[in-house]
Amino acid sequence: MQETEFARLIEAEFGPYQGPFIVNNHVVREFGRTPKELLEQGEDLRQVWWALCDDFDIPEDRRLGPDE
Repeated sequence: MQETEFARLIEAEFGPYQGPFIVNNHVVREFGRTPKELLEQGEDLRQVWWALCDDFDIPEDRRLGPDE
């Protein structure tokens, strides 16, 4: 997953204000770090996204983002 796709999914699910807050402040249970830290460390963004989905109980039908 590219960083742009990750950002698109974050904004689509959480919005333009809450999304960046989550990326910068939420500690992902599976990794013990924030998405921003994981991004900087080169972690697989797909795995980070799925872990965020688990943390926030995002339903399966929304995990791939909105239909364009």
